[in-house]
Amino acid sequence: MAVHPSFRPLTAIALAIVALPLVVRAQQSDAAEVTLEPVQVSGNWLGSGLQNSVKSFAGARTVVKKEEIEQTGAASIGDVMRRIPGVQSTENSGSAGSAISLNIGVRGLTGRYSPRSTVLLDGIPLAVAPYGQPQLSFAPVSLNNIESVDVVRGGGAVRYGPQNVGGIINFNTRSIPATDTLSGDATVRYNDFSEGGGHNTQYSLFLGRELDNGLGLALLYSGLDGSEWRANSDEKVNDLAVKFRQPLVGKAEVYGKLSYYDVTSRTPGGLTPAQYDADPFRNTRPTDYWSGVRKGIDLGYLNPLSATQEAEVRLYYNESSRASVLINTGGTLLTHQPRNYRVLGVEPRYTQRLAFGSVAHDVTVGYRFVRERGDDNSFTENFPSGGANPTTSFENETDAHAVYVDDRIAIGNWRITPGVRFEHISTTRIDGAGKTFDTDNNKALPSVNVAWLVTSEWTLFSNYNTSFGPVQNIQLNSQTATNPLKPEVAKTFELGTRWKSATLSAELTAFRLRFDNQIQQVTAGAFPRFANLGATKHDGVETALDYSFDKDSALAGLNVFANYTHTRALQESGDTAGNEVPFYSRDTDTVGARYRLAAWSFNLSSTHQSSQFSDNANGWAETVNGGAGLVPGYRLWNAQVGWKLPTATAIDVQVGINNLADKRYYTRNVDGNLGRMVGAPRTTYVQARVAF
Repeated sequence: MAVHPSFRPLTAIALAIVALPLVVRAQQSDAAEVTLEPVQVSGNWLGSGLQNSVKSFAGARTVVKKEEIEQTGAASIGDVMRRIPGVQSTENSGSAGSAISLNIGVRGLTGRYSPRSTVLLDGIPLAVAPYGQPQLSFAPVSLNNIESVDVVRGGGAVRYGPQNVGGIINFNTRSIPATDTLSGDATVRYNDFSEGGGHNTQYSLFLGRELDNGLGLALLYSGLDGSEWRANSDEKVNDLAVKFRQPLVGKAEVYGKLSYYDVTSRTPGGLTPAQYDADPFRNTRPTDYWSGVRKGIDLGYLNPLSATQEAEVRLYYNESSRASVLINTGGTLLTHQPRNYRVLGVEPRYTQRLAFGSVAHDVTVGYRFVRERGDDNSFTENFPSGGANPTTSFENETDAHAVYVDDRIAIGNWRITPGVRFEHISTTRIDGAGKTFDTDNNKALPSVNVAWLVTSEWTLFSNYNTSFGPVQNIQLNSQTATNPLKPEVAKTFELGTRWKSATLSAELTAFRLRFDNQIQQVTAGAFPRFANLGATKHDGVETALDYSFDKDSALAGLNVFANYTHTRALQESGDTAGNEVPFYSRDTDTVGARYRLAAWSFNLSSTHQSSQFSDNANGWAETVNGGAGLVPGYRLWNAQVGWKLPTATAIDVQVGINNLADKRYYTRNVDGNLGRMVGAPRTTYVQARVAF
């Protein structure tokens, strides 16, 4: 059968991956024995349970730890995400402020507010309403409180959802120290932008200890105060959490976290090409801002009942409110959009190991219930007179039940994990006049993951996963007998290999996903209409390499790294079928080197993304208002020097420059705040940390 020319690169990579085991057999007949891993649920399988077995995970997965994050000079979550294969991130997009939103796109899926990925904080959904409003226009997470970022791009669809076609992203907060004396650290970082007159200060504090009775406590605080690189882009963030862990009889324990987050962020507007050429750092919308508050609690009970059994229950509740004020293009009306959300979740799960001769089964059964309640409101204010128009309000209710089961089968060096998740979701939306819009979504989502542990360092994997996204709150107004909205469904296939040793980490993954029934907005205005119109197809290759030279070599202390992703994401429906999906780059890469010499460290790195289209029509020419047209690609270089002071107290200082060449680049807004949005100019920073 002939292979279509556009599929040949992907096919070649897939065949190369399949052939790798044959090469190993020819060269290495004494493969290392791989032992069966212990039963492990431990919090959640994206947390401590699997961090030591990433190399054997049956899917594309990257874990970035705190030390690596600090070496990159990253100032935000987006800076970290851009260095992970298959992931693209923008400083901000649409009408969102850079400190309040999170914009992550995986494998060509839309990145505006990260709606296609399940984003978690310590295994708890980060979205204000995971089913009803998964968009992260308000993302209550701070980089300085994060211990690691775990990105599963494939192979995790059974246990987590609903919006996991773009993978699962788990931000793990810093762990409670296992010491009987108070320990921690304090950090201050000052960022100065070469253009726009902006500068800000980031600061964090971490304290923790374990008491005589075994109770572990930790305090995490992270803050930001100042402005970004646009004029009048003031921002203020407070992120506070208290964690605890209490051992019980046997090996059981209870654990939990209390959290509080607030943010206010000014939102400079998009610029026309003429405005951008005159001054790309100006603010054309000084009245606009976003703000948000999040209060939450999550509790867990973990009990390793025996060497072959483990049970866990997680319970969480959070309340969020966010508000935005955006001026119209005529400068006469301010639109206020206050929204409030309450989410309750409970998830018990149980794992049992069963042995049948030389075959072992780790069977996990889990249930998740999420209850969402909230309201979204909108009113306009005449500017500058201050008169307000009547408020439009909606009440939203969602009850979601998920039951999942998977079986991790160990046969020699093979790990085969079939599984299925069944979702039942009931959503209701009530307008101010009492009119009700509702829908019930039921979906069974089968998956299977396969890993061959060729040696103790080398893993070959493949998986097939089914993902979906339910009808969201704002889309329910469009639900009619002639327009019965259906859940979005995606099917993902991966084939890859991973090598992990003391000096070398390498991975190569080919992926393909088809995303059907996408719900798209078909009319604009105060009450937009939505319909099932979209289908897209995504395929590509991700590769990464990290090598540390041996301590006895002439290049001891040197580490080099690189990754490259090629993605092709095409529309498959409508008048623009065959065109590229907007706002993704076909080619992205990161390259860099780190060098340690005694108390000094030196880092140089670069990130690159190719050009993007900003509309379904794939228009190259830019419109006069800057709302459409090609977004040029760019490459940025970053450099950093670190020094550990020779003092009794552990003190280290870092000085760095991001966007070393002061490259001018931009993204593009395509909503009511349309136009070019300039990226960060050359940024100089100084950071000091004291550990105690």
